[in-house]
Amino acid sequence: MPNVSKNILAVDDEPKILEVVSALLESKGFHVFPAENGKKALEIFDKENISLVVLDLMLPDISGEEICKAIRKKSRVPILMLTAKAEENDLLHGLGIGADDYITKPFSLKELYARIEAVLRRTQSDLMPLNVRNSFNGGDLVVDFEKSVFQKSGRMVNLTPNEIKILSALIKYPGKVFTREELIGTALGNEFEGYDRAIDSHIKNLRQKIEDDPKKPVYILTVHGLGYKFGSG
Repeated sequence: MPNVSKNILAVDDEPKILEVVSALLESKGFHVFPAENGKKALEIFDKENISLVVLDLMLPDISGEEICKAIRKKSRVPILMLTAKAEENDLLHGLGIGADDYITKPFSLKELYARIEAVLRRTQSDLMPLNVRNSFNGGDLVVDFEKSVFQKSGRMVNLTPNEIKILSALIKYPGKVFTREELIGTALGNEFEGYDRAIDSHIKNLRQKIEDDPKKPVYILTVHGLGYKFGSG
């Protein structure tokens, strides 16, 4: 069964590479969003719940480096760079601006998949948002994942481990809509044995703790017919 929490954005201006990479990853149960240029890549990233980006360094409109920088301003999603540049300085620069790994062209599909698996293993338990300490709505809600400190209107609130994981996932991808199934896969792990409606109970409890009016939430928003997303308040 495909892992719905593993949506991969594949960016390359060579149609053949996009085709074979997409075919490989879809055969492994991933859902692939292909993009042949930087503009389309950023549009897809802003709209979809992307779990990993396979990003070509050389693109016709926006360079892979600029796309990497743009993504890093708002997300810690893992990025695997594809590059024809074998020079050490270029590779180090790619890692320096936020890429998690790189692979040089030409590459074998077996090697590519091994790199993707390795990056996902390293990052799948890291749900920490780009900023470990987050303050929303003038300090009304303060979330510090590093210190496990959560404050609402200056008061400490106690969150359960699952509530922390769900809140972290939502904040890590602000504005992105998660289905219940995606939240289970992303926040709780696919080994979670509860029903997808259990997410609703966790969301209800979270709202009781961090919203002024749980029936009129400003942080954890319901997108009717789809799921949930995080609002900045």
